[in-house]
Amino acid sequence: MAYENLTKAKTAKNDEFYTQYHDIEKEINAYLEFDANVFEGKTILLPCDDPEWSNFTKFFAQNFERFGLKKLISTSYAPESKNLKNNYQPTLFELNDPQFDKTKTIINGKIFTLTKDTTGDGKIDVNDLEWKYLEGDGDFRSNEIKKLRDEADIIITNPPFSLFREFLNWIIESEKKILIIGNINSITYKEVFPRIKENKIWLGNGMGRWISGFVVPETYELYGTEARIDDKGNRIVSTNNALWLTNLEHGRRHQPLKLMTMADNIKFSKHKEVRGNEYKKYFNHDAIEVPFTDAIPSDYGGIMGVPISFLDKYCPEQFIILSCNEPCIDLESLKQSITFKEYKSRQIMVDGKLCQKTYHRVFIRHNQDTIN
Repeated sequence: MAYENLTKAKTAKNDEFYTQYHDIEKEINAYLEFDANVFEGKTILLPCDDPEWSNFTKFFAQNFERFGLKKLISTSYAPESKNLKNNYQPTLFELNDPQFDKTKTIINGKIFTLTKDTTGDGKIDVNDLEWKYLEGDGDFRSNEIKKLRDEADIIITNPPFSLFREFLNWIIESEKKILIIGNINSITYKEVFPRIKENKIWLGNGMGRWISGFVVPETYELYGTEARIDDKGNRIVSTNNALWLTNLEHGRRHQPLKLMTMADNIKFSKHKEVRGNEYKKYFNHDAIEVPFTDAIPSDYGGIMGVPISFLDKYCPEQFIILSCNEPCIDLESLKQSITFKEYKSRQIMVDGKLCQKTYHRVFIRHNQDTIN
C-alpha cells in the first residue's frame, strides 16, 4: 500500500528536514475556514519535495477529494551523489515496482501525480499516487519543473533555505498563488519586503512556535530545551524563527489589533521599557520607537518603528507599511570602507545615540480612520 510505504520510507530517510503533518494541517485549515473552496478545481505543485517521505504529499493526497482538487503534482530532487549507480539505494516505491530496473545507470528525480482513482476502491487518496522518473534531476530551475510550475495554480512547499530568494523569485515570475515556509529574517529580504509592503504577499496564519518543529536526520545533533524525540522515534527540533509566506487569503490578517492610547501604555503597559517612560524619537528618522507590537499607541498619527514580528499581526485596513530599516551593528565591527556618515544614515538612533540593541524595524503609521 502506498500509504504504508510512505510511512516506512520516512523512517529510513535521513538526509532531509520534514515539516510535521499536524503543522501543515493546522495552517491549511486557516485558509479553508476563510474560504472553504480555496483549493476546489486547483492543481497544486509541491516542488523541492520528496514525495516518498514528504508530509506535504501525504496531506494533500489524503485530502484530495475533500478539497476538491483537480490535480496534485509532487517532485523530488536527485543530487549528483544519488545519480551514480553504485551509491544509489532504491526506495521502497522502486523495489515494489515490477518495472524497476536495478541495472539502471542513472536515477533521476521523481514525479508523483494524483488525478483519479487507480485502485478501484471508489475514492481518490494517497494510495492512488502514480510515479515515474523525471527526465532530469528535478531542480526547480530546470525547464522540466518550470513547465509544471506554469501548469499549477498553487505552489506549496518548504524550499531549501539556501535557495530561498531564488525560489521565491522563481514563483513570483509565474504569478502563482503560494504557501511556503521561510525564516523570519526573510521578511527583510529585498525580494520579500517590497511585496509585503504592496500587499502582494503576506505572512500566513502562524509563525514562530505556531510551527511546532521539524523532523531532522539522525545525524542532526539535538540540543536545546525544545529538541525532542516523539513517540514514533522522530527527532524533532523546534524553532522560533520560522514562518509561512503566502498570497492566499486568511481571515486573521484582517483582524485589527486592540491597542491602548499612548497615555494608557505609559501608565499600564506590561513592558517595563514602556511603562513609566515616554516614547522616544529616533535621531535620524522621523518616527518614534515602539519596541513591542502590543505597545503601539492607538492615538498616535505619526510614523512608528516596530519589530518585524509586527507583520504577524499586520492588518492592512489598520496600518500602512512605509519602509524597513537594517539592524544596528557594533561600530567597531564595521569595515573600513564604510564611513561613519554612511553608517549613521542607515542606522536607528535615539537621543542622538546609536541603538545598539535595536534590531530590524518596520516603519508604519495608522490609517487615519483607525486613530482613536
